[in-house]
Amino acid sequence: MHLRVTSLKYYCRVLLLALLLSGTAHAFEPFKVLDIRVEGLQRISAGTVFNYLPVKVGQTIDTADSIAAIQALFKTGFFNDIYLERDGDVLVVFVEERAAISSIEIEGNKDLDTEELLEGLEQIGLAEGRVFDRSLLEKVTQELQRQYFSRGKYAVRIDTTVTPLERNRVGILIDISEGAVARIKQINIIGNSTFSDEELLDEFSLTTPTLFSAFTKSDQYSKQALSADLEILRTYYLDRGYLKFHINSTQVSITPDKKDIYITVNVTEGEQYKIRVVKLSGDLVVPAEEIFPLIMINPGDVFSRKRVTESVDRISSLLGNQGYAFANVNTVPELDDETHEVTLGFFVDPGKRVYVRRVNIAGNTGTRDEVLRREMRQMEAGWYAAEKVERSRARLERLGYFEDVNVETPTVPGTTDQLDVNYSVTETSSGSVTAGLGFSQSSGLLFNASIRQDNFLGSGKRVNFTFDNSDINTIYSFAFTNPYWTVDGVSRGFSAFYRETDADEANLSDYSTDTRGADVNFGIPINEYDRIRFSVGYQGLDLKTTRYSSLLITDFVDKHGDSFDDLVLTASWRHDTRNRALFTDRGGMQSISLETTVPGSDLEYYKLDYQQQLFTPLTRNLTLALKGRLGYGDGYGDYEQLPFFENLYAGGVRSVRGFEDNTLGPLDEFGDPIGGSFLTVFNAEVIFPVPFVESSSGVRLSAFLDIGNVFEDYNAFDAGDLRYSVGLAGLWLSPLGPISVSLGFPLNDEDGDEVQNFQFTVGSFF
Repeated sequence: MHLRVTSLKYYCRVLLLALLLSGTAHAFEPFKVLDIRVEGLQRISAGTVFNYLPVKVGQTIDTADSIAAIQALFKTGFFNDIYLERDGDVLVVFVEERAAISSIEIEGNKDLDTEELLEGLEQIGLAEGRVFDRSLLEKVTQELQRQYFSRGKYAVRIDTTVTPLERNRVGILIDISEGAVARIKQINIIGNSTFSDEELLDEFSLTTPTLFSAFTKSDQYSKQALSADLEILRTYYLDRGYLKFHINSTQVSITPDKKDIYITVNVTEGEQYKIRVVKLSGDLVVPAEEIFPLIMINPGDVFSRKRVTESVDRISSLLGNQGYAFANVNTVPELDDETHEVTLGFFVDPGKRVYVRRVNIAGNTGTRDEVLRREMRQMEAGWYAAEKVERSRARLERLGYFEDVNVETPTVPGTTDQLDVNYSVTETSSGSVTAGLGFSQSSGLLFNASIRQDNFLGSGKRVNFTFDNSDINTIYSFAFTNPYWTVDGVSRGFSAFYRETDADEANLSDYSTDTRGADVNFGIPINEYDRIRFSVGYQGLDLKTTRYSSLLITDFVDKHGDSFDDLVLTASWRHDTRNRALFTDRGGMQSISLETTVPGSDLEYYKLDYQQQLFTPLTRNLTLALKGRLGYGDGYGDYEQLPFFENLYAGGVRSVRGFEDNTLGPLDEFGDPIGGSFLTVFNAEVIFPVPFVESSSGVRLSAFLDIGNVFEDYNAFDAGDLRYSVGLAGLWLSPLGPISVSLGFPLNDEDGDEVQNFQFTVGSFF
């Protein structure tokens, strides 16, 4: 606008000058300029004018030269008006300067930050010290209105005041009256008969005011949101067979006071179509009997665009994993408007089969190339398989050595059947020397120190030495693991530890133990998702009692002694399909483990533990997490039951929240928890993003339901004794360490249960 206005003023003035001069040639006949005088200057120096003026002393000028001079000065943008006169042999240049901006003040803005607004004004040329152009001010007003409209404030009023100041300067005041946010008062859908307004509006992101609108802003109108909702509406009908569905019109109106918005959508539903027959055509490089099971829609089914799209994706994925990286699968629906049936055809164009020329890895400056390549599932010179490429990327991410892993599959220049797979990694620190302080309601003050190297000398081997100290435990441990002891991915590790435990500090019966041990372990991969683990080790334990120890404990010591040396065997199986180990939102994990002492050990017992996790996305922002655990232990040989210090416990942030740690289940004669040999726990959580936080990758909130308890043995299990709790939980991976909080409310606590509504754990590392 500014350029157009300036240009218009300039060309009008030049045209007028030309007409005047052509009509009165005697008034400005060519003459030799012996001097040049500039009048009208206030802030701008004469030297600046002379610098831009194309006329010099001693030059003879005519009408064309005068027009060129005016043109050159107008182009500077410094002047509102320019004209030339002759005074004898002196060329007089009369100018009217544009005012300079002395100050800019913004008042009344709450939603928009003042500093950000001033920076935006400066970018378009409206800033202190700049030449004032009123057209820019008008542009600013329009842009501010647009920004407030996007925030639902349609009643915004923006007043600008330009105050002339001395020395041809101006002060600018932008006074903003934001007004109230306009809310969607009503959304009407006209023309729907098959589905009710409630069913359709449940799919919309835009809503009338609700309890959560203050957080979601779903009751604020935006053109983009409405367009997205209309596409959702169209998809809703197409997924239910209404292929002739059409949105006829959309009306958006606002009340005169700019507070309420009414939306009306006019639709034509049409008839519902069903599938008559499903056909395959094209170049079927994969047998039809392998493709048909991937098609998720069958004759007689109601047409669904969603299931058709999913079928296309599944067929394309199958072809991609067979080496046809550039396969195209197109659907060809043929509608019969009389019978309202669809003949659905899938046309397959596989293209050329593609193989991988090279797998390239870049960015691993500290990690040996072989450490990355042994994680590759896509081999060089093999047919391209999209699933293997992605699986290789996921395996690299799960190593924990890299901050970021990217993959590209460019074609090889000059070929149509070759491509390269290029992995680029950004290494992160895989080793640390750390010390830490923290506090936990269950463990009290925590102190830890560790030396850890998960990628020792870039070899992928793990070395760890740790010291942990709390009110409950003092632990010294050392561990070494070679994850690729063999080329097939069999791991081997060694570990040793010493642990002092004060059970009384953990809300348990009054006793303490000193435990030492060492083991050697092996991990064997079964496939991409399954792994078994074996270990054999020694464990020595010294038991200490007090006069407050329960009869169960003292009787155990009288019968079996207080010092034990055992040979311990463990075996476990794990199936893991989670997309990530931390903050999982898709996939699952289940495991079962057996720990037993070998016959002839001082203690003869075994423990079984089964755990399962399932993560299912409900929406783009909501995830349902289901977790369950069953634990059981018993003695064998001369031992009639599980040793009491190996008992299982329930209650607290890791099992049933809202109850104090380890307090559920059987009690001794002093009323202290003694644990049991049978444990059952179930957790259901809905994970959701943090309100008002744009990026919440390091924060997780959830609403939970916990069910569980521990029993003396499985014969004592009674569903009526299970404890229930509900509440909210949060986990934040803060720069100071992990912070976990929960607010739990027991639903069926009984007399003697130790309730603890607010529970937290804080750790910090430095």
